[in-house]
Amino acid sequence: MRRRRSAPPGVRDGLAASRQPLARQGTYSIVACDRPSGELGVAVQSHWFSVGSVVGWARPGVGAVATQAIAQVAHGPNALLHMAEGLDPLGAVEAVLREDESADHRQLGVVDAAGRVAAHTGKSCIAHAGAQTGEGFSCQANMMAREGVPGAMADAYTSHDGDLAERLLAALDAAESAGGDVRGQQSAALLVVPASGEAWRTRFDLRVDDDEAPLSELRRLLRLARAYELADRAEELLAGQDAPAGAELYRQISELAPDSDELTFWAGIGVGAQDLAVGAELIRSAASRNPSWLELLERLPSELAPAAASLRAAIAEGTERAS
Repeated sequence: MRRRRSAPPGVRDGLAASRQPLARQGTYSIVACDRPSGELGVAVQSHWFSVGSVVGWARPGVGAVATQAIAQVAHGPNALLHMAEGLDPLGAVEAVLREDESADHRQLGVVDAAGRVAAHTGKSCIAHAGAQTGEGFSCQANMMAREGVPGAMADAYTSHDGDLAERLLAALDAAESAGGDVRGQQSAALLVVPASGEAWRTRFDLRVDDDEAPLSELRRLLRLARAYELADRAEELLAGQDAPAGAELYRQISELAPDSDELTFWAGIGVGAQDLAVGAELIRSAASRNPSWLELLERLPSELAPAAASLRAAIAEGTERAS
């Protein structure tokens, strides 16, 4: 007989909360494992404030969990703990529900790093409720306007191109098109973790807590997150003395997030090492929205930004000519 490990504070002792009355939440979500990259992820939307703080859980090299309906938050981290200890997704679901007196009101979707999946929709979940699983993913929904939402999500996920994050958001869009939460939209979240690494590591951890169009806002945040991801890579290239490659990434960043004055400024710093005129123009563009970037440019030391002095001179010269 398998011995149960003791609970970290606030996790496995969270079952006491299952005996308390909780507001009913209508939610659709997807958990998935991307076999080529090893990434794991969960995406969710609900007419409920800050759904991302409740439903989605993931851990590198272990799995991803969605806990919803009358959600027991503890089932998310607890299911991950069970899988980290060696249980498959079905075993993890059974373990967290075993002593849950409200199991009939719960809905869970679980995937592990091997792509195995399990789903639970309690018989008392509010219609329309159900789940559809496939190779490496599980889609689940409750309190939907119409039937068929999990199937629409599955079709979109399996047919859509792009990386895991893109396919997860495609599934959310399909859920909304198929009817979505009977009450409408309010919040959404996307969590993607790498194939390996410490338990806290994430690739994307994005939340829209309260918005009239949370899916549109979530996509905007993903585009911005990708731009910042490229900025990190560009900094690594510049630090590794591959200035041309770093400058090219900065050009891509300025196109991916043209409205971000911060990224535009740092793109100017990076590009300026290779193309002084273009770099100076990018910094001027950022400063046109927030003049404080020029003050920061004055403060940057040469060891952090080797082109800073040349950029300051180029911008000053351009200003003199304009006047």
